[in-house]
Amino acid sequence: MFKRIKSDINSVFERDPAARNTFEILTTYPGLHAIIFYRLTHWLWNKNWQGLARFISSLSRWFTGIEIHPAAKIGDRFFIDHGMGVVIGGTAKIGDDCTLYQGVTLGGINTNEGKRHPTLGNRVVVGAGAKILGPIEISDDVRIGSNAVVLKAVGANRTVVGVPGRIVDAAKINQRQQMAEKIGFDAYGVTADESDPIGKALYILLDHIQSQDQQLEKINIAIQKLGGDDTKIDLPSLDGVVLEPDDLEKVTP
Repeated sequence: MFKRIKSDINSVFERDPAARNTFEILTTYPGLHAIIFYRLTHWLWNKNWQGLARFISSLSRWFTGIEIHPAAKIGDRFFIDHGMGVVIGGTAKIGDDCTLYQGVTLGGINTNEGKRHPTLGNRVVVGAGAKILGPIEISDDVRIGSNAVVLKAVGANRTVVGVPGRIVDAAKINQRQQMAEKIGFDAYGVTADESDPIGKALYILLDHIQSQDQQLEKINIAIQKLGGDDTKIDLPSLDGVVLEPDDLEKVTP
């Protein structure tokens, strides 16, 4: 148990750049406090001291704002950032190196006996306010977006956003973000389902520009293979170009 607590402390240093020293982590991180309480209550639960385990678990919730059932199974190097409002059900199972942010719920959708809560693989990251409900499996290296509601199993290396949760193309998101940063457009200012019309229009333009660049590059390569000249020209740099609020108002429908 103590070896696992030590690894939990080390995981804070790895995933939170604000962490400065071990004393600060031990005294000011409610996520770590909740995990330490959980490690104790889980040990008591397995030793058939369920009543005492539930009592200490309730004290932990009162002190930290985080509720972890003693029967849940949590792997090594588990990190809860901020933590307030996190709920982890009794039949939940969490792998190694997972990260949960505030307001996350690993909950059930019925009162049947047996497995009712989710299973998370290794290196899963769950964003603030996300809800993963039911006896579903979230495979390794999955990222769950903030406020997503996940009701179905998710394969490895996927990114899930929205209500209900849907799998998105992580590579396209990364391309959009890189292009958006060049022109000063903050992609984080758009909701996960892109319901904002201005944000959606800008994303369509970014995709269109990206596709045009790729097609022109292919055409240029084909021309050179046929013996033609290199048609590539240097385009004006986007570095330093920033969209101002007034510019956005001009494209408002």
